[in-house]
Amino acid sequence: MGLEVGKIIPEFSLKDQHGKTFNSNDYIGKKPLVIFFYPKDYTPGCTKEACSFRDSYEEFTDRGAEVIGISADSESSHRKFAATYKLPFILLADTKNKVRRLFKVEKAMFNLLPGRETYVVDKEGRVIMSFNNIGASGHMKKALKALKSIA
Repeated sequence: MGLEVGKIIPEFSLKDQHGKTFNSNDYIGKKPLVIFFYPKDYTPGCTKEACSFRDSYEEFTDRGAEVIGISADSESSHRKFAATYKLPFILLADTKNKVRRLFKVEKAMFNLLPGRETYVVDKEGRVIMSFNNIGASGHMKKALKALKSIA
């Protein structure tokens, strides 16, 4: 089970698809975060999920939120993935699964696949929604609904 609703997210920093360091503390106190952990760039489910966040990206930014995708893929893989599918949001390279462990994202499918979990975090860094489901559909809609509840 991942981080529980009501918990403050752990501080973390990772490189994004452009090689810049993303630090969670730079956002706490400033804007809500939508953080989705996904198994792998270019797989059918992950592509579907990333594109659903892309297609509704403006709805998230209109509510002041920052959307962040995290997987164990490298910065260069993320850069190509973002370019191929015109993904406008931050993709973070958690190559050692350090942040995945901090958020307690469990493996799926008999412990073979990295889990798929989405968090919505309010401006203060508190988890207001956690959704764990290996299926790609539903993550974006649940995240947007949770974000609307704090608007």
